[in-house]
Amino acid sequence: MEIDVIINILARWAHLLFGITWIGILYYFNFIQGGYFKAASPEGLADAKAKLAPEALWWFRWAAMFTFITGFILLDAVYRGHQINAFITLGATMGTLMFLNVWLIIWPNQKIALGIVDGDNQAAAAKALLASRTNTLFSGPMVLAMIGGPHFSQSGLGYGSALASNALWVSLALIAAIEVNAIVGKQGPMSTVRGVIMSSLGLTVVFGGIFFAL
Repeated sequence: MEIDVIINILARWAHLLFGITWIGILYYFNFIQGGYFKAASPEGLADAKAKLAPEALWWFRWAAMFTFITGFILLDAVYRGHQINAFITLGATMGTLMFLNVWLIIWPNQKIALGIVDGDNQAAAAKALLASRTNTLFSGPMVLAMIGGPHFSQSGLGYGSALASNALWVSLALIAAIEVNAIVGKQGPMSTVRGVIMSSLGLTVVFGGIFFAL
């Protein structure tokens, strides 16, 4: 077996493993921990912020880091093999933004919200939550785009076609608008667990519609 094949297999295995860890903890934060923080006693909340949340955030941010690194290795292999397409590009874009949200928005603001460093706790918590909600929003269509990528070239919608290009650019513009909102906007329908789940599913449908309609 050639060394390139072995590296590819190991990179895919590691990417999936790290990705499961990352997104699993993301869902834990959004679907479980947030609700507990609201309902916990003052003592329980203080203990969770001091012990549980920092530990979970360590696993969270490093799982994101290694998901990104292994994803970059795979993307390079796909590019060199001339197998890049609009679905893979779309998924990789969302995955990259999610990774940047973790390290540049969520983690710095969570350090303030948890009292690890000084700052405006409430403002920092709101910024971290919005970025986390946005990552949850992206997660549904991102996974669909990544698993659909290997089959995309067989659909007749090749990367170089006008159909794929139009759909890709419209989708990227929508992603950019959502990311701008993650930085300076509001939670909107993502303020609740149900809202962010439905928004993620809705965005997945929207992207699917864009690729089949344009």
